[in-house]
Amino acid sequence: MSRKSALILGVTGQDGSLLAKFLLEKGYTVIGQTRSVESPRLVNLDRLGVKQDIEIRSADLIDQKSVTQLIGSVGSDEIYNLSGQSSVGSSFVRPAETFKSHSLAVLNVLEAIRKSELHTKFFNAGSGECFGETKESGAVEESPFSPLNPYAVSKVTATMLIANYRKVYGLHGCTGFLFNHESCLRSEAFVTQKIVRGAARIAGGDLEKLRLGNLDIRRDWGRASEYVDAMWRILQQETPEDFIISTGRSSSLQEFVSLAFRRFGLNWQDHVVVDPSLFRASEIARNIGDPSKASKKLGWRAMSSLPDIVDHLIQG
Repeated sequence: MSRKSALILGVTGQDGSLLAKFLLEKGYTVIGQTRSVESPRLVNLDRLGVKQDIEIRSADLIDQKSVTQLIGSVGSDEIYNLSGQSSVGSSFVRPAETFKSHSLAVLNVLEAIRKSELHTKFFNAGSGECFGETKESGAVEESPFSPLNPYAVSKVTATMLIANYRKVYGLHGCTGFLFNHESCLRSEAFVTQKIVRGAARIAGGDLEKLRLGNLDIRRDWGRASEYVDAMWRILQQETPEDFIISTGRSSSLQEFVSLAFRRFGLNWQDHVVVDPSLFRASEIARNIGDPSKASKKLGWRAMSSLPDIVDHLIQG
């Protein structure tokens, strides 16, 4: 029996690198796409010890010809799209780039699959941000979209494109609405890493104060290595469907800060400055997902608690 093959678009990022490791352990042949094979972000694959086991391909997902050539030449059983500009904050500064990196890239992939007539299963990383403000019980797959930033708008567009191609052309395309998920592979552009690294520097005497935005926001934080398992499970289903991938639990950013500083023997209130200039123009106060469908149909649930995640980020 031949080995399954998977093409990971955006293989150098947090999710792409973790998924590559996961699929290799499942016995897959893994091909990874990046814009440049010389990308310094290949360090994530090095760090996980899997770089040498992956075939790296260079392709520009914004260019239809480049995407068509890549997908046609690879002919993989599964395609996972984890690429694109991933910072909500940066999407306000670079809205056009953000939109193209998600919406146009997904359209190019869908067209390439359709024209190739391959029976490829396609997973796209959606976001909990698509739902905007949620109830305490959490968003479900049928909840209305309410995007409040350019990043979320681009993710909603990609989701609707996939649903359209699934209905009109019968493509096996799925969206996983991934709520916040963290790992030590994140950069300091993400607030969780900013907090952990800031607390470490303060404990070491290299920083006096850490400036943060709104500490009252509530998020559904999970561990990224568990979420790539859910991505894979989604594509193992016979019928393509969309799923919310989350813990179903919410915590405030203040709780995250308190846990991180406590791990270093510090009281966060002595070292954190709330800076109004860091508040977003349209901040989501509460963003939580209900993973009941994933639990029932995929047999998946998040295992790590918030203290577990904080410890993981600190230990690296």
